[in-house]
Amino acid sequence: MESYVAYNPTKCIFGKDRLSELKNEIPQYGKRVLLVYGGGSIKRSGLYDKAMEYLQEIDAEVFELAGIEPNPRVTTLHKGIQICKDEKIDFILAIGGGSVIDGTKAIAAGAKFDGDIWDIVTKKATAQDALPFGTVLTLSATGSEMNAGSVITNWETNEKIGWGSPYVFPKFSILDPTHTFTVPLDQTIYGIVDMMSHALEHYFSPSPNTPLLERMTESLLSTVIETGPKLLKDLQNYELRETIMQCGTIALNGTLNQGMFGDWATHGIEHAVSAVYDIPHGGGLAILFPNWIQYAIQQGHTQKAKQLAIRVFGVDPTGKSDVELAEQAVKELRNFWVSIGAPSRLADYNIDDSKIQLMAEKVVSVSQSGFVGRYNLLKQEDVLAILKMSL
Repeated sequence: MESYVAYNPTKCIFGKDRLSELKNEIPQYGKRVLLVYGGGSIKRSGLYDKAMEYLQEIDAEVFELAGIEPNPRVTTLHKGIQICKDEKIDFILAIGGGSVIDGTKAIAAGAKFDGDIWDIVTKKATAQDALPFGTVLTLSATGSEMNAGSVITNWETNEKIGWGSPYVFPKFSILDPTHTFTVPLDQTIYGIVDMMSHALEHYFSPSPNTPLLERMTESLLSTVIETGPKLLKDLQNYELRETIMQCGTIALNGTLNQGMFGDWATHGIEHAVSAVYDIPHGGGLAILFPNWIQYAIQQGHTQKAKQLAIRVFGVDPTGKSDVELAEQAVKELRNFWVSIGAPSRLADYNIDDSKIQLMAEKVVSVSQSGFVGRYNLLKQEDVLAILKMSL
């Protein structure tokens, strides 16, 4: 395996009826609180009122930023940054899913930065500090509740870029599965795809000698494959929501990449697609990932896909070549995602070939080397080929 440093200071508060922990966690940072959330579902579910009650009990002065988009836009985040500076905010509380938390990370860093937060996102500048913030998770998907990564969209330039900083780990995250009971079917499906894709990005790694991490990743994938379809038939089942929530967090909180550094090209390709077409992230990954694996097989990378077929999907290897086993993994993965209601083609979102050249250019434009990925290095023409396979 590769040398690594493991670091995750986020306090994870997991379980039922833990929202009251806000009263214990927030006061150590101050009383002026910016509450950040999305489209208003937390008000319909009653979570907003409960949180406000606890904030009132600690005499917090609460300011609000609502309307964080599913692909959080930098123009919206500028508003939050300005509130933090104007109102001398002490602490930010994000209540929502990955997009709200990703946006909050940018606001937290931007509040301590003299320039435009987009310069940090695009790596023209580096965050040197951030306001402290905590999260209350309402959607199991991205793992943003327990990591220092964030993805932000600039709709004016059609760019969607991932960035990170050790300053933007949440101070705490409250993970109560009951807060995900109201997540609709489609968003639950996309969340399942997203967390599986994070595990797969780790799994397709060129790092040598990683047997423990491979087995851990396979176990997570198998757990989601077993639990996900049951959850989709019983969206308010606590035990199923609990399992999926834990899988989503562990898939991207650093547990699975301690010495096994993954590929991540598929995420880069999806970011380009949704920067141009604003589609759901999980939907884009469901379309692209099987085709990325298939393209890697065509380039001679069969071992991890073969192993995935045997260990996760239970394919009998008897009489099958490495290529046949690897391609069976692609089929099994695509079939599973289709079976739970995920899309399989860009055409499912009415996306044709008119802008695939533009998207391919955007994928490699964020790389100084002109290549993306680690398991299978991709140039622009390779990205274009994967996009064409995905139409």
